[in-house]
Amino acid sequence: MSTKIRKQIYIQARQEHLLKEIAQQTGVSEAEIIRQAIDLHLGEITVPQTDILLWEAEREFIAQIKTRPVQAGGRDWKREDLYER
Repeated sequence: MSTKIRKQIYIQARQEHLLKEIAQQTGVSEAEIIRQAIDLHLGEITVPQTDILLWEAEREFIAQIKTRPVQAGGRDWKREDLYER
């Protein structure tokens, strides 16, 4: 038997009702149903991958902006310019 770690969680009343119903119908403990649900869900999750090239391009863009001369009277870009990136 594998070692189990105790966790406390809050669930909605609707979830409580379904959990008890499924446990009774299947003869499986509520805890086991929760563990199975977690395993099923975690199997579907993929960790987002960071695109290093995009971050490097953004860092270069920021570095370029930082080297621009200060414009008298305000900035030399419009907010819309940022959305095009």
